[in-house]
Amino acid sequence: MAGGKGWEGVVLKLMRGKDFTFTVTGAHDVTADYRRVDFTDGGLLAAAGESLHPTMWVRVWFEGAGRPHQRAYTLVDPDPAAGTFSFEFALHDGVASDWARGAKPGDTIEATVQGTGFTAPAPAPERLLVIGDPASLPAINSLLDAHPRTPATVWFETQHASDAQLPLRVEAGRHDVRRVPRGGTALADRVRAELPELLGDPQAAYVWLACDTATTRALTGYLRKDLGLPKHRVNALGYWRAEA
Repeated sequence: MAGGKGWEGVVLKLMRGKDFTFTVTGAHDVTADYRRVDFTDGGLLAAAGESLHPTMWVRVWFEGAGRPHQRAYTLVDPDPAAGTFSFEFALHDGVASDWARGAKPGDTIEATVQGTGFTAPAPAPERLLVIGDPASLPAINSLLDAHPRTPATVWFETQHASDAQLPLRVEAGRHDVRRVPRGGTALADRVRAELPELLGDPQAAYVWLACDTATTRALTGYLRKDLGLPKHRVNALGYWRAEA
């Protein structure tokens, strides 16, 4: 990347982050507001080895206004034997979406891998309780794929009418999807109203949560303090920050 990766790149290098170059092999629009880009992995998956896990993400570098910008993206359908994977982009205004809209075979992009650990819930929960939105859809799908026989309830925040067409990997009878139109505290309110009756024993429950930072923070506090879930039974990450 022209001009290097700035201070963030220096910090990641000091933290022993490993750099890789991905090459685009194809791209298509899943919906008018969501795009999938396919890559060869530049050796990433072989290097990851047994550390490859559900919801694994990498830090991707995009250039805009003459400087580097770092964004995190989840690996979609990684195939170590073929050395391929995809990224999925919830499109909006921004350097990552701009890059994805124009991505074509042969284009390359740089990424840094550092700090993407995931610990599977043990003991395994009787039901997955999942909270997310289009930005976290790839991670949600990888989590469901990793627990194919476990029932799940998914609270999925939507923004566009086209979000109804997004490919949540759910099965009728096993997965319960509760779509929540984006607006204020609507997602947090629905979760507070509906999750407790599904919780069961807080020591054995498991909640996976990834949406905007404010909602993630509020719901994490609610789950831990109000509902009494232990820290290791809540996996929470703020994926994006809402503009004021």
